[in-house]
Amino acid sequence: MKLRHILLAEDSPMDVELTLEALQEHHNITVTEDGEAALDYLYHRGVHANREPGNPDLILLDLKLPKLNGLQVLEQIKKCDLLRTIPVVVLTSSKEQSDLKTAYDLGANAYVVKPVVFEQFMDAVRQIGQFWAGLNEIPPAVPSARN
Repeated sequence: MKLRHILLAEDSPMDVELTLEALQEHHNITVTEDGEAALDYLYHRGVHANREPGNPDLILLDLKLPKLNGLQVLEQIKKCDLLRTIPVVVLTSSKEQSDLKTAYDLGANAYVVKPVVFEQFMDAVRQIGQFWAGLNEIPPAVPSARN
């Protein structure tokens, strides 16, 4: 499996730790702790202004983020021609049907409710990584987004 770059937008330190444990061996992961930081990363702004060029191969996006929530981030990603082809998997604790519907309406590629049992969480994250950052074919690289 080729090493892929994943952007993880997650504010829960425990969920970040578990996700890194599940994926870090096979993928390069960048973590942002709020929605604004996720967009700053994607648009090369602020502390991410001089990051390496290129877009992540996958975005794992929590909905309950500070500053800008995950739905607001998703909307911005899918409106941008340079970002909209990046697969976005919503990885959230929300079982709200309105969140599910809105996420898909905005262009989410998948919606996964975080399991609360440790082993199930780890298995779910590994499966996401195996499919979206392993088996899934990604579109050819496009220039990075800069705002």
